[in-house]
Amino acid sequence: MVVKLKKIGFYALICLVIDQLIKLVVSFLDLNTKITIIPNFFYITYVQNDGAAWSILSGNRLLLIMIGIICLFLVYFFLIRNKQISKFEQVNYVLLVSGIMGNLCDRIIRGYVIDYLDFKIFNYYFPIFNLADIFIVIGTGLIIISLFKGEKDGKNSSNGKPREN
Repeated sequence: MVVKLKKIGFYALICLVIDQLIKLVVSFLDLNTKITIIPNFFYITYVQNDGAAWSILSGNRLLLIMIGIICLFLVYFFLIRNKQISKFEQVNYVLLVSGIMGNLCDRIIRGYVIDYLDFKIFNYYFPIFNLADIFIVIGTGLIIISLFKGEKDGKNSSNGKPREN
């Protein structure tokens, strides 16, 4: 079990470093600078988000920091601790943990999250986000799929054993 936690921690740290390096590079741009990558579709736009997704809870830095820390503990206690987890699930937890940590580091160190991925889809500008957000969404989605797949197979996906009735 300790080996799996070390693996998850190691790979989450690598993802966190990549996230933070990209944000560091983007932070050298002037605020609200928009760089066209694919015209009328994809841009790099430097914004500072002091809220959560879609800027909800804007200005509530301490609350968002507490939510991030609580989420990390919940992931550990309810999903990882004392459980046999597959390699697929390890990847899911690496993505989720590194995403939470990436945005949490921004909030603690900078007071805001650096967002930069900007998409225009069918003349709609989707809210700007970052790599950590992608990690969180993909990790969460894969965990949900894994949980449903485990239930469908008649197994508890967290330990790989058949459920007892």
